[in-house]
Amino acid sequence: MSTTVNIVSPSTTPVPASTPIIEVRNIQKSFGDVVAVDGLSFSVERGTILGLLGPNGAGKTTTIRMLTTLLPMDAGVATVDGFDVTRESDMVRRSIGLAGQFAAVDEKLTTRQNLDLFGRLYHLPRPLRKERVKTLVERFEMDEYADRLAGALSGGQRRRLDVVAALIADPPAVFLDEPTTGLDLRGRLALWEQIRAIRDDGAAVVLTTQYLEEADRLADRIVVIDRGRAVAQGTTAELKARLERDVLEVAVASEDERDAAVAALGPGGVTAIDDRTLHVTVGAADESLAALRRVQEAGVRIADFQLRRPTLDDVFIELTGQKVVPDEAVGTTPREELRA
Repeated sequence: MSTTVNIVSPSTTPVPASTPIIEVRNIQKSFGDVVAVDGLSFSVERGTILGLLGPNGAGKTTTIRMLTTLLPMDAGVATVDGFDVTRESDMVRRSIGLAGQFAAVDEKLTTRQNLDLFGRLYHLPRPLRKERVKTLVERFEMDEYADRLAGALSGGQRRRLDVVAALIADPPAVFLDEPTTGLDLRGRLALWEQIRAIRDDGAAVVLTTQYLEEADRLADRIVVIDRGRAVAQGTTAELKARLERDVLEVAVASEDERDAAVAALGPGGVTAIDDRTLHVTVGAADESLAALRRVQEAGVRIADFQLRRPTLDDVFIELTGQKVVPDEAVGTTPREELRA
């Protein structure tokens, strides 16, 4: 995905404060017989982050591509900063910043030169462009590598540059498509602070992610997508409250005893398994004790257990019957998913 298509000068007429910056109503997109997005609706207020959460192939990137005019919608209506995405695409491009899954920077230019290039693509006057570059370099603490070639930057620095470049025209709407994929923990945490700063500056942010913790930490509201449809919307607290029960994690002593423990807990008792740890939803403390007793009575040795409140991971399992596994994690962590 590129951030450098058909960009024109920024809008000077913002929508009223009471109106959502981004409004999406029943948008649809198919590729042949495959339905990628199926009647998706949501809105994003200024100064808030909406997290689009879902597994690979859920329709997150397709949604971003439609809302940023890179892909036509088959049906539905969407507006950005009051402009219709389909009928007023040039005006929409004035109002958005976009950072895709892969950094769209020129490796032969410095950090500062890349920002200036993006400013020219937005047709910013030279004095304003110079001031914006200076402001962004200072605002996001890029002084250390502002004059270093992008090709010599670390992965985290390149992603930071890509996200900051999307802000060069101070857009009211910012779309971030899995911006932290591939970063180590330190780089991810640094970029989280950057994304919070974008929200605090008043932008409406749409963030797609495969990381449940990322959505939990950053998003003011979340839309959970599965197979192109929104299966739940709300704050993290609202989504967790849907479960109305806690989660018992039971670690058995060996993998050989895992199947016996699952059988002892009965149909629907186990929602997911990580290595030797079984995840069991329970409604009360006595249900937890009863579950542990059944496992012990089956002759299974319990190495450890804990009772905890639901996480977004538990919510996702409940809604879709599967876990979110980021691309780089596939095949690296022993993991099984059980259909609820």
